[in-house]
Amino acid sequence: MQIWRWLCLKHSFPVCFAAVSFFLLLVSSSKSPLGIHPLDAKYFAAEVIKCKDGSKSFTRDRLNDNFCDCLDGTDEPGTSACPAGKFYCRNVGSIPQFIFSSRVNDHFCDCCDGSDEYDGSILCPNTCIMGGNVEYKTEDYVSTTSHLHSTKLKEMKIGIKLEDLIQTLAATREGENVTSLGSKSVTIAIKVFYGDLHIK
Repeated sequence: MQIWRWLCLKHSFPVCFAAVSFFLLLVSSSKSPLGIHPLDAKYFAAEVIKCKDGSKSFTRDRLNDNFCDCLDGTDEPGTSACPAGKFYCRNVGSIPQFIFSSRVNDHFCDCCDGSDEYDGSILCPNTCIMGGNVEYKTEDYVSTTSHLHSTKLKEMKIGIKLEDLIQTLAATREGENVTSLGSKSVTIAIKVFYGDLHIK
């Protein structure tokens, strides 16, 4: 108990919160083997477990032993040993998800609860309750990149760079004389910034 008091008094709230979350994660994950969906707990509770693809069987002591016995990765849900394996992120307080087991202990926090980085080489704060598991939407990425690409094309067509336009806007905000900057530049900068510029 003294270590938690020292940690929380000595460091900021986020550090204390992350450490306590990590500890709770370790305690809660000890109930069943890492990376296993709760509905599969009974499946993995047997002494002899069959690979889900039916190819072979293995004993429970070979579960998460860092050696791939099943081609489908059934025996290694909590390690990165099997390329086809899937790791289950509980993400309590957010959206549970499966990730490729190759992402386990890769020094990147893929699960918002940090459960995929359990080897201690990196400390992942639990961001699930804070919205850390926001779903990534490809459409948004494509839309954003195509907008940036079209902005670059617009820059080439009108011969003005976006950086120059942004500096013009910044200078205008600082109270410089708009007429000395050129009202057309300011108008174009505003239109490009808000995506209202349509050049044929």
